[in-house]
Amino acid sequence: MKNLKIDINVDLGEGIGNESQLMPYISSCNIACGGHTGDANTMRKVVKLAKKHNVKIGAHPSFPDKENFGRIPMEIPSVVLFKSIKKQIRDLLSVLKEEHARLHHIKPHGALYNLATVDEKTAKIIIEVIKCIALPVKLYVPYNSVIANVAIQNNIPIVYEAFADRNYNDDLTLVSRDKSNAIIDNDVALFNHIYRMVSTEKVKAISGSEIAIKANTFCIHGDNLEAVNLVKSLRINLETKGIHIS
Repeated sequence: MKNLKIDINVDLGEGIGNESQLMPYISSCNIACGGHTGDANTMRKVVKLAKKHNVKIGAHPSFPDKENFGRIPMEIPSVVLFKSIKKQIRDLLSVLKEEHARLHHIKPHGALYNLATVDEKTAKIIIEVIKCIALPVKLYVPYNSVIANVAIQNNIPIVYEAFADRNYNDDLTLVSRDKSNAIIDNDVALFNHIYRMVSTEKVKAISGSEIAIKANTFCIHGDNLEAVNLVKSLRINLETKGIHIS
């Protein structure tokens, strides 16, 4: 495992206020851009911090649903969803232009991310937005997902993502947040979870089964109450194993 490099990403600009504490330990961030939360001021704050710490910047568009923090699927017309996602990314791009920074990637948020994993219609809407924006950005996607396949078909560069602080079902979907075992908030359990994925390309599902998975970037949610401590501990433990964050 020596000299291996992985990316650690965190969702930021979501009102938690821990961005300055997290930035020194991560390598990319996903900035909320108005769908589930966030505005020009919060985006600008995170962009400035990302530049200071040389952290890659990503857009984190969501269903337009601040009331439910973008965590419940919405039944809205495709054209409405397309316009909303496009506007969210454009709003972040405006801030990036003002701050002389660049967009590295796009990662959908919450229910939009989960739905695009299994639903081709939703996946195609996201891909069409990226094609419309016409910038050389990467798309963070789950391994063996519908959106990954649609992106590949459309020549959109992808980065496989897995979740460091979430448990998995046998079909590689995330355990619902309604379940008590959905979130990993113990630093030892989190390290073991991610190290297994990195070293064996398998994830241990809640059933006990080990399922094939590939990932180059690993997410810790910024609204996890233990996020700062988890990221600090994870970085130390990974580097002890010769795995570097980059």
